[in-house]
Amino acid sequence: MSGPLRILMTEAAARQRGTGLAEALAGRAHVVVAEGDDADVAFVSRDVTGLSTKHELLPHTRRFHDALRHAPSLRWVHAHSSGADRPVYGELRARGVEVTTSSGANAGVVVQTALAGVLMLARRFPQLLAAQREKTWAPLVGSGLPRDLAGQTAAIVGWGPIGQGLGTLLSALGLRVVSVRSSADAPLAPAVESVRFEDIGRVLPRADWLLLACPLTERTRGLVDAAALALLPPGARLVNVARGEVVDEPALIEALRGGALAGAYLDVFAHEPLPADSPLWSLPNVIVTPHTAGHSDGNEARVAALFLDNLRRWNAGLPLLNRVA
Repeated sequence: MSGPLRILMTEAAARQRGTGLAEALAGRAHVVVAEGDDADVAFVSRDVTGLSTKHELLPHTRRFHDALRHAPSLRWVHAHSSGADRPVYGELRARGVEVTTSSGANAGVVVQTALAGVLMLARRFPQLLAAQREKTWAPLVGSGLPRDLAGQTAAIVGWGPIGQGLGTLLSALGLRVVSVRSSADAPLAPAVESVRFEDIGRVLPRADWLLLACPLTERTRGLVDAAALALLPPGARLVNVARGEVVDEPALIEALRGGALAGAYLDVFAHEPLPADSPLWSLPNVIVTPHTAGHSDGNEARVAALFLDNLRRWNAGLPLLNRVA
């Protein structure tokens, strides 16, 4: 390759990386290029996405995605997100561009958020907060006492950094943990049972908690459908910090409305932003958050560290981390 390495990234991301680019490239000549210029590699930082969702792109996000599409020399793109299910990444991979993600960068934060969802549902915070808004003194002793978490069973779908982190914390709280994952062959901790995605029906009848922390793939899309929800025992609850498309949303709404599912904490949805007329906003047994489970003030630095590590690897001809297969 003649000339300096061309890196497509925003001006803000370039300023924040400072000397990190030169250090990762071990002195190799490089230049940060703007949207509309050809590029060899690209870094899709958080400011590119901003408030856009994969369903509704704001103009600045669309411009950057178009710049990726129209860079003929592009060979590798690193995304700030933990998943690569936005359409642009599929298009790039189809033309041979390597795509890597920042999987693991926000795992600790997502674990904390998912655990908060479990605890809020278990301790009936939706009910208590509704009573607070109405200035009503409504102790739980008058409406049925919550079950102890110890002794309950949690089925965790996805066994990456988020699923494993959740498993550790829930086990510490006394729950039995079952892993539902891509392959059940690799050994886990002796106390953790494991089944494949396709065998989820084997564990649902005893799952008091169904926690979704898996990537969106053809194997997980629609995995939790009406039939799966019907297998859950009375009083079961669902937590989704994966992707909205893992769940059949109309079936989920029906299960929540009819009482087949006792409650849900949802951070992701079939369409984002969640439409204003969605029943999920107002169901009394549902907690809704706007796809923010992984947001924190330290995430940007962790993502940048992953990108720079991969840039070093790419420059040295080493395998990239978090490569989308």
